Amino acid sequence: MPRQHVWTTREDDGCKREVRATRFAGEWKLQAKRSDATEWTYYDRPLDDDLAALQDLIERKYRRRRATADDVTAVAKLIREQNSD
Repeated sequence: MPRQHVWTTREDDGCKREVRATRFAGEWKLQAKRSDATEWTYYDRPLDDDLAALQDLIERKYRRRRATADDVTAVAKLIREQNSD
């Protein structure tokens, strides 16, 4: 079953941006959409800020038992892999 984590940020120009991170079959997929856009942007290589926000979100959810330890390690692995490229 896919696990989805959603958060919003505000861009420099004041526009809201919603980010969705879904983990299915051990793979993370990130997508984002600005409130003034109609289409979602799917990332092959997620933005560093989005990965940092995802890691923070997963760690907070883990402390409340809303995420698994496997999610925490999977996000850390994704960040390590992206930084090694």
